[in-house]
Amino acid sequence: MKEKLLRDYARLIAVQGGHVVKGDEVWINAGLDQPEFVTLVVEECYKAGAKSVTVYWHHDPVSKLGYKYEGVSTLGKVSPMMITKYKYWVKKLPTILHIISDDPDAMKGVNQAKVAKIQAKRYPQIKKYRNAFDGKYKWCIAAVPGKAWAKKVFPKLDEAAAVEALWTAILKTSRVDGNDPVKNWDDHNAFLVKQKEKLDSLNLKELYYKSSNGTDFRVELIEGMRWGAGIEHAPNKGQFNPNIPTEEVFTTPMKGKAEGTLVASKPLSYNGELIEDFSVTFKEGKVTAVKARKKQELLEKLVSMDAGAGMLGEVAIVPFESPVNQTGILFYNTLFDENACCHFALGFGFPELYPGALEMNMEQRGAVGINDSMIHVDFMVGTADLSIIGVTKNGEKIHIFKDGTWAI
Repeated sequence: MKEKLLRDYARLIAVQGGHVVKGDEVWINAGLDQPEFVTLVVEECYKAGAKSVTVYWHHDPVSKLGYKYEGVSTLGKVSPMMITKYKYWVKKLPTILHIISDDPDAMKGVNQAKVAKIQAKRYPQIKKYRNAFDGKYKWCIAAVPGKAWAKKVFPKLDEAAAVEALWTAILKTSRVDGNDPVKNWDDHNAFLVKQKEKLDSLNLKELYYKSSNGTDFRVELIEGMRWGAGIEHAPNKGQFNPNIPTEEVFTTPMKGKAEGTLVASKPLSYNGELIEDFSVTFKEGKVTAVKARKKQELLEKLVSMDAGAGMLGEVAIVPFESPVNQTGILFYNTLFDENACCHFALGFGFPELYPGALEMNMEQRGAVGINDSMIHVDFMVGTADLSIIGVTKNGEKIHIFKDGTWAI
């Protein structure tokens, strides 16, 4: 891949994604297989004015060995060192960049029941810290092609060709095309914000989803909850783009107010396993049934992780003709696959979208209707014929989406 494009991409992640500015403390999470590109990102952060940049490396094979050999009680305990890190996170609110390149099959074969028990033990220990920093700091997730990931996406290509092909797809969908990528993103953000503002102005109460694959679903929205898109803002920290790429306009729906069935339009890659040809049925806001041709048991575990795992935390609108979907690629990676078409997420919602919610306690957020859970898992429902009809507080019906794309 041309060095100029890689440098452009690194600058995009630092300047547009994390919106690093003078005086920022930056943390970067990355895999061991990407030292050269991470070095470019570190340099771009310093050029943007960062006062310090710290890289936290991880390696999936090592993590997998931990799941294999360590017990639930050991893995389920959050160490004093990690608690200190969380406390520092809450106090300093560093800008965090996630450079992901993980093998989708890295955790394949790990005991999923064990993983669920470990998560259930760890979550109460970190919950108060997560609630304290969520929505208050700048962050960005972007990707680079690890070798194993590239071979998963392009199994018929040799390793080098697969990596090159995945680089091409990542840069194209991230709007890195040889021109100024920051300017490209300013223009893209302007469109997303325009769509967001249209939805905000409609004061929608409900959304109805219908498509020929069997999706027939209604979800209620929270009065006063805003829509998010593209640029987000962290109080006292400034703006940032949390996802590169992104095509979605999204909000958090009302907890406990959803009826009907959502049929997935793409497989869901979760914990190294692929859940395929599945549907999720809701009654009174909660999942009452799931069906999957492959990995149904894993899907059943997913929706029962905790009290909020079987309820919705996000509804996101993405046109079927999005650049990600136009690649025709299943990325086996939520960052990309969720931006291919409309999707929902099971699990926690986004308090930062509701005015004043960041200062509320969890009970107050719950009373508003914001779901809470240890998980947030996106699954795709968008199709070429998907229809979404919005119903306003006054009962007016408005076609938001028609034939898989924007109708407003």
